Amino acid sequence: MGLDVTGDLAKPAAGSRPAAAPRVPAQPRAVGSIRLSAKRHGARSVLDGLRPQGCLKALFPRHPDPARGLEAVLINSAGGITGGDRLAITAHAGPGARLSITTQAAERIYAAQPGETGTLRTTLSAAPGATLNWLPQETILFNRAGLSRALSADLAGDARFLMVESLLFGRRAMGERVTDLRLHDRVEILRDGQPLYLDAARIDGDAEALLDRPATGGGARAMAALVYTAPGAEALLPVLRAGLPRTAGASCIAPDTLALRLLAPDGAALRRLLLPLLARLADGPIPRSWMT
Repeated sequence: MGLDVTGDLAKPAAGSRPAAAPRVPAQPRAVGSIRLSAKRHGARSVLDGLRPQGCLKALFPRHPDPARGLEAVLINSAGGITGGDRLAITAHAGPGARLSITTQAAERIYAAQPGETGTLRTTLSAAPGATLNWLPQETILFNRAGLSRALSADLAGDARFLMVESLLFGRRAMGERVTDLRLHDRVEILRDGQPLYLDAARIDGDAEALLDRPATGGGARAMAALVYTAPGAEALLPVLRAGLPRTAGASCIAPDTLALRLLAPDGAALRRLLLPLLARLADGPIPRSWMT
């Protein structure tokens, strides 16, 4: 390519082709999936199948009490999720089995490059007579994070199911603010193939300003959704309501099914609300990772 030099400036000569824009190298992205299942073996619930791939792994703490069932602690060795990461979790509790799934720590959703979104897909199922507890620790959203998350659960009619999903919009104690966020979140629960619970949320923009609205968050920076379905669950509604603050609510949305919403100023306050609720509804000790 010829150059026409004039003074201190250099420009392409007439008829020459413009220089190509520099190529931006592709950033490394985390990809991981895990499939696990539990089955009943005598008085115990044991691992029936396990297939981890990529950055997702699992640990299985041992408990002397067989009534506690099988506990799986999920680990994301990538250390969090950012734009372009792709994670998938599939778990099944077989007939009569008891399976509790949690995470080693809170999941962190880091700032994403423009136009990039991290994805997390969770698929759960529980067979007749099974108990399935989905108890991940909090998801922390940082400024400029992009996350598309979906959870689906397919339950047999008499299966017991407890789910909690918590979101922290930054860490208030660290002075973190979330003024630029892309969050698409969806939860769908079926019982005997029929819709039982459907929830969807979408935030594109200033999450802090949205949460400051009185009708949205009232200044909260932490929230949680909790669903519990089990025979006789509706009998617990008055007891649960009596222990909730004004920023939380509980409803019986279907026979044997409770749904709770909680708002809190920060993650510490939210956890203080959640721990006694989970201890009551999990029908046994909650995973130890919640206590660390």
